[in-house]
Amino acid sequence: MSFKVVCKDIGDTEKLAQKFAAIVKDTGAFVCLFGEVGAGKTAFTKLVCKYLDVREKVTSPSFVILNEYKTGVIPVYHFDLYRLENEGIHTIINELEEYSEGKILTLIEWAEFSQNALPFDRIEVQINYIDENKREFIFTPFETKSNEIVKRLEDENSCF
Repeated sequence: MSFKVVCKDIGDTEKLAQKFAAIVKDTGAFVCLFGEVGAGKTAFTKLVCKYLDVREKVTSPSFVILNEYKTGVIPVYHFDLYRLENEGIHTIINELEEYSEGKILTLIEWAEFSQNALPFDRIEVQINYIDENKREFIFTPFETKSNEIVKRLEDENSCF
């Protein structure tokens, strides 16, 4: 069951990210981010990291594939699959599965380039650009842990 929320401005997006961070800090999560260029994948990641008390500068890992942030309340691993070729994703898929375990947060930008090779427990977040300020977020869980996280997020965001 998916949870959909429309954020009318960056303030709403920040509230959503704050609530998401509050939930995943206790459980960890593996999150696949989908959306066009400029939809807000990196912006959402930065805001979630802010509320996990990450002190490093959070940037898009477009050219390095992975940024690691270990100063927050839980470790955050921020991947970008955009630059990987078909063969490239298969070389890191086993490594990615390791990043789905334990009390860590893994965020994957451009998850559509994973070629559906992410069968483990995850949350897929589709971010749709509506206009300059407004974004639609659709959270879809896969498996037990992710279902619990999305259900809590939905319960805590009934004001949207």
